[in-house]
Amino acid sequence: MEVNLTINKKQYTLNLKGHETLMEVLREHLSLTGTKTACQETECGTCTVMINGKAVLSCITLAANAQGEDITTIEGLAQGDLLHPVQQAYIDYGSVQCGFCIPGMIMSSVALLEKNSDPTQEEIEYALDGNICRCAGYPKIFEAVREAGKKMKEIATSLRSSQ
Repeated sequence: MEVNLTINKKQYTLNLKGHETLMEVLREHLSLTGTKTACQETECGTCTVMINGKAVLSCITLAANAQGEDITTIEGLAQGDLLHPVQQAYIDYGSVQCGFCIPGMIMSSVALLEKNSDPTQEEIEYALDGNICRCAGYPKIFEAVREAGKKMKEIATSLRSSQ
């Protein structure tokens, strides 16, 4: 079947099998390998992407069902060499250990912070609840999310005042 997908603001027309997941399409058809694959059972969150600004597990999302939606992967966050504030905060606060969970963690963090740039600890924990870090780096991840929220709020305030 022919499927039209918008991924990181770019249009793709693909011939897919009806059972192919978004994760399979990203990794195998489009070589967007920042979206990781691990459990393939909704347990770990490594495959998290955003669809219309909402964190979604790509391992259980049929690619055909994402047609017409705005899909963002980890590769779509940075603007050239300028990292997204969440990506930069994860680096600045030493939130990366083995790094395998980080793309999914970042995507869940961005989805949260785009809706609420000043989340409580409880809201951060809830937003990242579906993402597992086997290295147990949660304290630094939570710190990075809080700091990225502050940065995103500063950027939004600056943009509003310049208009």
